[in-house]
Amino acid sequence: MISFIVGTTAELIKIAPVHHAIAARGTRPQLWFTAQHMDKIAETLADLKLPEPDVWLVPKAKAVHVNRPAQVPGWAATVASTAWSRRAELRDVLTSDGRPPLVMVHGDTFSTPYGSFVGKKVLRARVAHIEAGMRSGSATSPFPEEINRRIATRLTDIHLAPTHREVKNLAHARGIVVDTGANTVIDSVRAAMTADVTMPDLPAEFGLATLHRFELVSREDKFREVLHMLRDASRQTPILYLAGAPERERIENLGLGGVFDDERFLMRPKVRYTEFLPLLTRAKFVVTDSGGLQEECAYLGVPAAIHRERTERHQGLDRNIVLTEMRANKFAAFLADYESLRFPSLMDKYHPTEIIANTLGQLGFC
Repeated sequence: MISFIVGTTAELIKIAPVHHAIAARGTRPQLWFTAQHMDKIAETLADLKLPEPDVWLVPKAKAVHVNRPAQVPGWAATVASTAWSRRAELRDVLTSDGRPPLVMVHGDTFSTPYGSFVGKKVLRARVAHIEAGMRSGSATSPFPEEINRRIATRLTDIHLAPTHREVKNLAHARGIVVDTGANTVIDSVRAAMTADVTMPDLPAEFGLATLHRFELVSREDKFREVLHMLRDASRQTPILYLAGAPERERIENLGLGGVFDDERFLMRPKVRYTEFLPLLTRAKFVVTDSGGLQEECAYLGVPAAIHRERTERHQGLDRNIVLTEMRANKFAAFLADYESLRFPSLMDKYHPTEIIANTLGQLGFC
């Protein structure tokens, strides 16, 4: 039996095509949820045509959205306690179909090393890591993602690496390393990008911004700087900033609400993935600190500025993606000439989910 241990909406988005591909081969995989994210989970599952989680590693009645570092120890203790107390039951589930037991994790959130540990050490199953081998070159930037990846690598048996660069990073890793050609998000984008835009009062042309990472939002000088630069850039092209509750709270606390208006620099709440992708495909450019969004822009060919000091992802760099290193001059140069970075879409070139499903089939897991 195959089980996915995931806990965020981003992980659900990226494992969804793999889940469906495995199910299409006659093996109904399990979904075990660590409940890092709880906002709009029911809607996300419905949008992705995923089932309700089979197992809640944080009991559903106690689950709350984890969006502050102070919440992580309690969340981690609950995941560990649930996995340990139900270990015999979960082990029986994994061995119920007569196939080798396999736990699959994704990416670099806290659920990645925890899921790997539960699978390997608690349930004595093999572990497969989707999006394996990414490295920023610094153990502390981005933090804690780089540490999460390195821990997961030590517990992984099947490393599903998105490009040859990640394959090289795993040259000394134990187990099987598979080059999937791209990240599975490309298959998620392909499935969802045809939906209609549902946001009212949207300008005919606009730039799109999402800035949420702790390393940016916690630094008042850098957060103020980027918002004021976006405000100034919106005089040329309107900009839509999609902000989650923590970012909106930070903006209010810093007294930055005045940089926004309803005509040129618009702040709106974050939307579900199937509502977000049509906005992304229509955007003139993107400003973000999200590594996942970097990949989506790279595949779509949309010009994007990645506003962070380092990135573990290399898709699109020196092509349509600019890593600003949080330097104002690099960000300003992007805003002044983003259109020259537009690149043809690569959406039809890669099919990583097919490679993953074929690999699992060849290894006898499905």
